[in-house]
Amino acid sequence: MLTIGCHLSSAKGYEAMAKEAGKLRANTFQFFTRNPRGGKAKEIKESDVKAYAKKAEELEIKKILAHAPYTLNACSAQESVREFAFLTMKDDLERMEYTPGNCYNFHPGSHVNQGAEAGITMISEMLNQILVPEQSTTVLLETMAGKGSEVGRNFEEIREILDRVTLTEKMGVCLDTCHVYDAGYDLVQDLDGVLTTFDNIIGLNRLKAVHLNDSMFGLGSHKDRHAKIGEGKIGLEAIVRIINHPALKHLPFYLETPNDLDGYAREISLLKEHYKE
Repeated sequence: MLTIGCHLSSAKGYEAMAKEAGKLRANTFQFFTRNPRGGKAKEIKESDVKAYAKKAEELEIKKILAHAPYTLNACSAQESVREFAFLTMKDDLERMEYTPGNCYNFHPGSHVNQGAEAGITMISEMLNQILVPEQSTTVLLETMAGKGSEVGRNFEEIREILDRVTLTEKMGVCLDTCHVYDAGYDLVQDLDGVLTTFDNIIGLNRLKAVHLNDSMFGLGSHKDRHAKIGEGKIGLEAIVRIINHPALKHLPFYLETPNDLDGYAREISLLKEHYKE
């Protein structure tokens, strides 16, 4: 079975997201832990969590993915921004234990002219301060397109962060198809080669989720502009190969395409039609 969903608003709580996913015929979903631009997180109600668990079981919703706010930058040149990143992630991971056994994704950050080595050091140090043995949540580093001074622009930088984290078993990777393609990895003409490279550098066992997005600008552009499925430079044919690839098809896929809910429903239906059991 294809495990696929999209990004949903968390404003009304967990149960509401599960119901929305059900309407879209999704069996997973992604959500922001708080406003994507930062700020205080909404209070979690235990009654909502219990109602969600019941609804998720009813709808056969698989592992869900929480996304950190975009303003979380663990390797900023500003100490106050790094402090926000630390406090936000620490709080988010504590809150994630209300729905145990899921994943939490974040953008590694931008080193802002300090250099990738400095950025990698700060990110891994923050993770070592926050991760605890008893947590049930797996923290995912997202592959990035390489615009500006982003860390995570290639598989080597992702691997370098993972190697420096002590509780490495609490870590994984979320591969974003648009980002990876924009970073210069040719998912269209050489999917097998890209996955072999990923496996050799990071290890496919660390790949826990896929952000499934088409790319507006294309291979090596470093632009990070998502397109609707089949309307970008990756194209439907290549995306169908991705969801059916033996190394990927068991993973959860999350749409972050520029869509409204009706658009997500159409894409979910389209991809289910092309998925080979």
